[in-house]
Amino acid sequence: MESMSELAPRCLLLLLLLLPLLLLPAPKLGPSSAGAEETDWVRLPSKCEVCKYVAVELKSAFEETGKTKEVIDTGYGILDRKASGVKYTKSDLRLIEVTETICKRLLDYSLHKERTGSNRFAKGMSETFETLHNLVHKGVKVVMDIPYELWNETSAEVADLKKQVAWQSGGLARRGT
Repeated sequence: MESMSELAPRCLLLLLLLLPLLLLPAPKLGPSSAGAEETDWVRLPSKCEVCKYVAVELKSAFEETGKTKEVIDTGYGILDRKASGVKYTKSDLRLIEVTETICKRLLDYSLHKERTGSNRFAKGMSETFETLHNLVHKGVKVVMDIPYELWNETSAEVADLKKQVAWQSGGLARRGT
């Protein structure tokens, strides 16, 4: 098995290859181009959508963890040798911690059916469900195919987004669930 110091350059190379994808325009993923029918109730995320949100969350997680000035002690000096240390921002530990949180971070997304393409996934409640919640709080009886108790649960599309990331990462992301 390879040590962490041997894996780090490959992981960083993979991350560097994924991050430029954020600069690319989102592909048209409407029902006709994704192979789905206009009437499909559930349209699972494409590989492009999965890649986009993994890159978005990696970038966000690295920005959040990059603000610290911490130094990790990697050993202690013997016979007055100085102990060595590694900056957390350049450590393998940071990479591991960031990749372990990706699946959990993806569960913060909701499906926004009113949006098209890869923009249908976003953090926060969709406009449709926000309006429906407001109507219920005002006392209006709302009848839907989905019970009220399930309105705030993770959608099948978001669950599949997380599943694809966990599967493609070879188990690394599963530890963060």
